[in-house]
Amino acid sequence: MKFSRQREIILKHVKSFPVHPTADQVYTALKRENPNLSLGTVYRNLNQLSEAGMLRKIHIADSSDRFDGRTDPHFHMICESCKRVFDIEPPGLEDIISEIKQRDGHEITGVTLNLRGICRDCLISSEL
Repeated sequence: MKFSRQREIILKHVKSFPVHPTADQVYTALKRENPNLSLGTVYRNLNQLSEAGMLRKIHIADSSDRFDGRTDPHFHMICESCKRVFDIEPPGLEDIISEIKQRDGHEITGVTLNLRGICRDCLISSEL
C-alpha cells in the first residue's frame, strides 16, 4: 500500500486517539491544519487502512463506524450515555483463543465483541 501524506496523518491520528473516532471526527480534527483534506479522502483512507489490517473498523448498530488503531485481540465497551468506545481487555482472552484452537482445531484470526454499558465518567457525573 502506497502511503501518501494524507494517509499517514490519518493513520497517525487514529492510532493516537484513545476512544476510537468516527470518520467525521478524524476529518474535523485534521481539517484545520490540512485544508486540502476532504471528507471523502478520510473515508476512503480509513476504509483502505482497515482492509489492509492497519486499523480496525468497529461496526456499531445505529451509529457511525469507529476506527481503532489497535489491531491486537481485544474487546470494546460502548457507553450508552456519551457514545465513546473504550478498549476492554478481559483477563484470559489469549487463553480462550488458545483453548479454542487446541480443543476444536480452529484458528482464530480476529475477535469482535462490543459490550454496552455506562462508562465510569458518565456514572460519576450522574451521581453529582
